[in-house]
Amino acid sequence: MLPEIPPPNSNRMPDGTRRAEPVRDGSISPADSLSLVAPMIATFLSLISSAAMAQNATNSSSESTLSAGFKFAGKSGEELYASVCQGCHMPDGKGATGAGAYPSIAGNETLKASGYMLDVVVNGKRAMPPLGDMMNDDQVAAVVNYVRTHFSNNYRDAVTPADVKAARRL
Repeated sequence: MLPEIPPPNSNRMPDGTRRAEPVRDGSISPADSLSLVAPMIATFLSLISSAAMAQNATNSSSESTLSAGFKFAGKSGEELYASVCQGCHMPDGKGATGAGAYPSIAGNETLKASGYMLDVVVNGKRAMPPLGDMMNDDQVAAVVNYVRTHFSNNYRDAVTPADVKAARRL
């Protein structure tokens, strides 16, 4: 049996729920806007969940690539850069402009001083969020050393986990 289709001027949907209607000034009431947005949010969350499960299923190692809570799971500088940094600084390290300005870290002279990048990663600076609480000392050292030795950067004085620990106290 087919559902009854309401007449075109009806404020009811085929399933009996009320259709969102503009109020007199042409806007939509908060309750109606929630009924319009909720299905989109549910769809978005289901897509994210599916993508995360697919990523986990394709991981050949027994260790998850997904982070637990507010800590990053990567261990190597390359893994951390790929999962944390390249979204803003781009895969080639050349930065981007658009919704914001993300500086190039490729061939960047300010990275010559290892303490500068260490401080920015741990404590943040301007639009760069502080990542120190989301990475342990080994991870911070790994990503700082990776960036300072890649992307046309050739700064070989390595940051150690002890340096990171000291920077956290400042």
